[in-house]
Amino acid sequence: MTALWQVDSVQFLQNVKQVTQNQSVMAVVKNNAYNYGLDFAVHTFQQAGIHTFSTTSLVEAIRIREIAPNATIFLMNATDAFEQLRTYDIHMTLPSLVFYHEHKAALAGVKVHLEFENLLHRSGFKTKDELLAVLEDHKHNTAPKMEITGLWTHFGYADEFDVDMYEQEREAWLDIVETLVHQKGYHFDLIHAQNSASYYREGQRVFDHHTHARIGIALYGSRPYSSLSTDCITQALTVKANVIQVREVQQGDHCGYSFAYTVDQPNTRLAVVDVGYGDGILRTRAQHDVSINGKRFPIRALMMSHMFVEVDDTVSAKDSVILYNSDLRIDDYTFKGVGANSEQLSALNLNSLIKEYV
Repeated sequence: MTALWQVDSVQFLQNVKQVTQNQSVMAVVKNNAYNYGLDFAVHTFQQAGIHTFSTTSLVEAIRIREIAPNATIFLMNATDAFEQLRTYDIHMTLPSLVFYHEHKAALAGVKVHLEFENLLHRSGFKTKDELLAVLEDHKHNTAPKMEITGLWTHFGYADEFDVDMYEQEREAWLDIVETLVHQKGYHFDLIHAQNSASYYREGQRVFDHHTHARIGIALYGSRPYSSLSTDCITQALTVKANVIQVREVQQGDHCGYSFAYTVDQPNTRLAVVDVGYGDGILRTRAQHDVSINGKRFPIRALMMSHMFVEVDDTVSAKDSVILYNSDLRIDDYTFKGVGANSEQLSALNLNSLIKEYV
């Protein structure tokens, strides 16, 4: 028996359609599409009418081009592999004024999106004046040059409600768009800023004068913030393992490595389950229950390839143990402090779990 990572393909597609609502979406497919599988995700997104993708990896961007010859592909991390960008028609972020001047000649023929740093401070031009400087320099450059095809930013605080940081970054960004597009008259084929949280905070609507919302986690079945109804986003992923055997242990017995669990009740039943942190189950996830035969039971110890679950006499060997499904949602555990939605997904070890699309 081996633990299983399983996606309901029909439910996954239905969720994508429910999220996008026929609006223009750039699907974020970084890190192997949040561990759902790049090929599967791109093909499914295309079925839902999405033909614009973004990732942080050039290798993934090239693979997307192989899967989707006519797609628009945006690389969110800068690279100096300019020939590959030109060959595979991949758009790339322009991360700073310094990068532009360092690579000005070499960027000829490369499609770039100007990035505004905003409050995230991860990458991008720091000010409106810097953006205007590169636009002016580019306009007067008569040598072979890059193509400015996009304008973008990222909201780092859209899922925060107890502070006004989202309002600040939103206002700063919309001022950038207003100045560059409406006051200065610059044209961009793609303007995108909204992540899943911003998209839902705006009523599941793409900003005016923007071409796309750039959505990640919602497409994969997780809510970006807790006040959003579970009816809005459906999880199609199930992660389940198996009871190998059930052991009876006595009060005072130590179970697992290095006193991982000390039994505090007589005649306790522990199910030995064939999944552990080596399969990507976070230790913080092990602080919560699993479901066996429709009933919740607590995890008592987590090991590399196994866990102990305290059970009753309704549980037997070969029973399925559910760690994640539509009732034990990844986003619910996010809001309990287990880890970010993407953190829980990325941790899952698809080299050790059986991977199945149904």
